[in-house]
Amino acid sequence: MNKVKLSWSKHSLVTVLSLGFIILGIGFITWSMLNIWNQSRNELDTTHSSYSAPITQNKLKEVGTAQLESELSSPNLNPDKALYPVYPVEGNNIGSLMIPALNRKLPIFEGTGDKELNKGVGHFIQSVLPGEEDNCVFSGHRETAFIQIGKLKIGDKLIVQTSAGTFTYEVNGTRIVHADDKTVIVPTDHAVLTMTTCYPFNFIGNAPDRYIVSASLLKSK
Repeated sequence: MNKVKLSWSKHSLVTVLSLGFIILGIGFITWSMLNIWNQSRNELDTTHSSYSAPITQNKLKEVGTAQLESELSSPNLNPDKALYPVYPVEGNNIGSLMIPALNRKLPIFEGTGDKELNKGVGHFIQSVLPGEEDNCVFSGHRETAFIQIGKLKIGDKLIVQTSAGTFTYEVNGTRIVHADDKTVIVPTDHAVLTMTTCYPFNFIGNAPDRYIVSASLLKSK
């Protein structure tokens, strides 16, 4: 009889300990989940705070009508009419490039894939469109579209025609960079045109370098 009682006591102790560990485990998991949820919420709040809050009646009372009108007229909130209300789709013909010094006129296509470059000049999609304030990047094959590009000199004109108007750029420099050099596509604080092609010009196969022509916007109409 005593052996039975002892066995039952041991069994009860194991059961109690097991339940205790289970409850402790559930509590720990719940605590961890709450911490993760709070952390995610804090990150979301931080992200939201980096953007301008919508204008509400409360804000109108706080800042006053005059100040609010000033905010609405800010270039960041009410930018000038875009040169290109509709952004072109990859593969679209977006205009033409005239190079008077080389007596050439070339079609410009959106994108720099093989399909676009086999037809003419390609516009690098991640860059701004011609005439816009920043770095507009064109690419072309050295054997076709940009053949003889190495003859361009400082002061030569590049004339780009698009749906937004005619933009005249003036060559202000040339350089040779490695094929992996990303400085070609860096943003600028004014309207520029960057043209890039493979170099050396007579290289057979995938050329290791790029020939770069840089030009600044001279006038637009």
